[in-house]
Amino acid sequence: MNLNSLLEEKQISKYRLNKLSGVPYSTIEDICNGKTDLKKCSAETVYRIAKALDVSMEDILKEVMLERPSFDLYKSNVCHDLKMLGDEEFIVETLQRNDIRTFYERRWYRESLYLLAMLDYISRVNDIPICSDYDDIREFKLAEPVYPLSVIATSVAANSDDAKREAFEASIPEFKRFNIVESEVRNVI
Repeated sequence: MNLNSLLEEKQISKYRLNKLSGVPYSTIEDICNGKTDLKKCSAETVYRIAKALDVSMEDILKEVMLERPSFDLYKSNVCHDLKMLGDEEFIVETLQRNDIRTFYERRWYRESLYLLAMLDYISRVNDIPICSDYDDIREFKLAEPVYPLSVIATSVAANSDDAKREAFEASIPEFKRFNIVESEVRNVI
């Protein structure tokens, strides 16, 4: 959970956090605005903020310490999970982990929407009703299409957008609705 969310949840202003923690207001402001990276703050600063908010240091740092993998690696891992678990177990585990919501709240929109598209696609091909818990996220769409690296490379090599157009048209509908180009999720090595 980021500092802004914690402040909102605890109904504490930045000014009040400054007074409770002894951390300079300008530091708190810089952390909240993204100007200062929380993982580069001193342990004392993180400790004071955590103590003032009555949460653990881990709660404050866990989101910022997570490294975001490349999107292509992420997609590959999801496809491997699907292959390893099988369709129904994949659906169950995805819903139990709630990564779709977690990624969305972190603003990892590509990952959230990719996983939601996969969940919806696997549900459709297995004639399983889709989970309505994510209907609010289903209203979202990436501003620009996200293509696989192979399609981008082909497009650059040919100096033409034909490969992109063809890939977009051949994309699985559940992915295409979010502006993600994906046509093969089962053929992984």
